[in-house]
Amino acid sequence: MSQGSNFVDYVKICCRSGKGGAGSAHLHRDKRTAMGGPDGGDGGRGGHIILRGNAQFWTLLHLKYRKHIIAGDGMPGGSGQKSGKTGKDEILDVPLGTIAKDAETGEILFEITQDGETQILTPGGRGGLGNWHFRTPTLQTPRFAQPGEPGVEQWMILELKVLADVGLVGFPNAGKSTLLSVVSAAKPEIADYPFTTIVPNLGIVSYRDNRSFIMADIPGIIEGASEGKGLGFRFLRHIERNSVLLFMVPADTNRTIKEEYEILKKELNNYNPELMQKPHVLAVTKCDMLDEELTLELKKELPNIPSVFISSVAQKGISELKDILWKAIHS
Repeated sequence: MSQGSNFVDYVKICCRSGKGGAGSAHLHRDKRTAMGGPDGGDGGRGGHIILRGNAQFWTLLHLKYRKHIIAGDGMPGGSGQKSGKTGKDEILDVPLGTIAKDAETGEILFEITQDGETQILTPGGRGGLGNWHFRTPTLQTPRFAQPGEPGVEQWMILELKVLADVGLVGFPNAGKSTLLSVVSAAKPEIADYPFTTIVPNLGIVSYRDNRSFIMADIPGIIEGASEGKGLGFRFLRHIERNSVLLFMVPADTNRTIKEEYEILKKELNNYNPELMQKPHVLAVTKCDMLDEELTLELKKELPNIPSVFISSVAQKGISELKDILWKAIHS
């Protein structure tokens, strides 16, 4: 997945669906009939604006600069009860996990979660009925038809929540990007200062027997993220979509491991208590500097959840971590 500014998880677009074509008020005429009955066809419906799930897409970048999405208008009906042509639909491919919202009300309209799934974002106007629909025993030659319905024009918000099996949760510098680069082919930008990761990095982690799972490094939480501090809310929403949360606490933390875990948990709980229902796993990172005695001491203060001591750099505890995560995903 591309880095930095190429990851776009929010776009606002103006959608204009097509207007329906007018019905025809034609009266049948031919060599033998100077004044026949109504035979006006229906107008075609206006084009819809449709979202389609595409598993190959990770970002909404391709829509960032397309501010106006316009579908085609329906064509008018013709004689001989010929219907007008339907307006051209505008189909937008989006990554799985995309949520569509009404920009004015903030109402969530739907969410795209399956590859190939389609949903109408803005429906096209219906075509008008031709005059042959309006004939009655007392009105045998109606000279009128329905106009087509107008299209809809409205601003929409598309928001992406990353879909992954494991979400990494930890303060900046907990070693999340390093772990991701070791267990998968992802190449996150790694540097030694807080808030290094400013976009969620996704990596596919290979497991035994050709199986795999997706891990997302979600940007570091800082105390107060749930109140919107730092990059807070924007990134916490990505955590909602992970099935297992892997809490990462470095062995050299200046708090106890349990305290740091509790602070991270509190942030998540303040943001969305439902996150507490997901399986939690703890990885104590940067353990290459611990001797056995220190490791045993630290084990005594661990919270009561599946835990593992790892060092991404020394490749220590990584297989054990994968086993615990696989079990948690499939439990």
